Amino acid sequence: VCIHRVRSCSSIRFIKSKYVCVFDKSALKFSHQQRLFRTSAVSCGQIVQFKLSDIGEGITEVTVKEWYIKEGDSVSQFDSICEVQSDKASVTITSRYDGVIRKLHYSIDDIAFVGKPLVDIEIDASKGVAPEEDVVETPPMSHEEHTHQEIKGHKTLATPAVRRLAMENNIKLSEVVGTGKDNRILKEDILNYLAKQTGAILPPSPKAEIVPPLRKTEPVPAAPKDKARKIPVPVSRPIAFSGKDKTEPVTGFQKAMVKTMSAALKIPHFGYSDEIDLTQLVQLREELKPLAEIRGVKLSFMPFFIKAASLGLLQYPILNASLDENCQNVTYKASHNIGVAMDTEQGLIVPNVKNVQVCSVFDIAVELNRLQSLGSAGQLGTSDLTGGTFTLSNIGTIGGTYAKPVILPPEVAIGALGKIQVLPRFNGRGEVFKAQIMNVSWSADHRIIDGATMARFSNLWKSYLENPASMLLDLK
Repeated sequence: VCIHRVRSCSSIRFIKSKYVCVFDKSALKFSHQQRLFRTSAVSCGQIVQFKLSDIGEGITEVTVKEWYIKEGDSVSQFDSICEVQSDKASVTITSRYDGVIRKLHYSIDDIAFVGKPLVDIEIDASKGVAPEEDVVETPPMSHEEHTHQEIKGHKTLATPAVRRLAMENNIKLSEVVGTGKDNRILKEDILNYLAKQTGAILPPSPKAEIVPPLRKTEPVPAAPKDKARKIPVPVSRPIAFSGKDKTEPVTGFQKAMVKTMSAALKIPHFGYSDEIDLTQLVQLREELKPLAEIRGVKLSFMPFFIKAASLGLLQYPILNASLDENCQNVTYKASHNIGVAMDTEQGLIVPNVKNVQVCSVFDIAVELNRLQSLGSAGQLGTSDLTGGTFTLSNIGTIGGTYAKPVILPPEVAIGALGKIQVLPRFNGRGEVFKAQIMNVSWSADHRIIDGATMARFSNLWKSYLENPASMLLDLK
């Protein structure tokens, strides 16, 4: 053995050699420690930089809202590292590696940039983890790194075969709901998602058995009790008069609103309004609410509004289209991804219900419940907030009657729904009766949509809601 250098420590001995020949192990033993010299270096671990990969939608920077770990903590693959917020959504970043956190590159409310390191993780090189140079040099927009992110509450757990299938079909795993253990995405989930995107009608998937309502001996009240008129109550917030002006940066969803509304002002809007008699729909909903509650779902009027809009869009697809920036091409969207404007603590957000054209009213109600829960908690993900093709804004939940909604590019139409009021109306015999009246205000892109088209669509939508049974003729 030709030894170049020998370095001794209290607990570890290293030998770096230029040449190694076959030799007898016993010749290189220490008599007092019985330890062999070895030619391979012993490492305590290597530091890799975990970078913020591409979140999509052209996002280049995010705000760090919360750290779930601190320096010195041990993490495993898919453990949550931090929550970041862009101008479109909140996203939870999960770990790619098993190791120990050695450095956090950002503090709370700092701006993190795509492609830059988020944390340094010390990993055990002996466990077959990818070499450090493979990690550092990986492009920030690589698909592999993207699939280890999660929209908050939905981990993208999947096998390599499933990831490859998703990559071949250009599907983001964050948009697929997993049905396996721990929400793991299975091959069937990818195929079902792909079929829905192409508009195919899928065979019914196995669902939990629906328990029919139990017969009650006590009579159910025919009509709800009259409710006292709601009086607006000011929000109780501490009032502080500092006497000084305060300047704050525009961030988060406010920043998204600035961009969206600035683009919306370039669209020539025109408005159309009408009133809807929801008397029959109010009665139908009262009958169906107990059934929905047995299934664990809160049934509002919005699922009916959304489904009626989808049936109308099938007849007037121009309202479910988009116009390119040069106004040269119109793209008719195959999916009806109908957005619902929500007022949250973070500001106005518009998540959308995907593929309404193949959903039942109950399916829409289930999805709305999920979106409202995530919206209230500020946990809506990018997939929930993007891809919308048509929007309904229910200003009536706050108390408004009329509105002038602004189109959300690249969409071409939007509707604002007023509150439902009990008003006197005349029937065909000239008799006064009590009616449940709601006003609707439409806005449309006048470059490709004319008033007659908007009016015909509104009349069809109105007929479905005033005669809910008529929707049965067109339901798929």
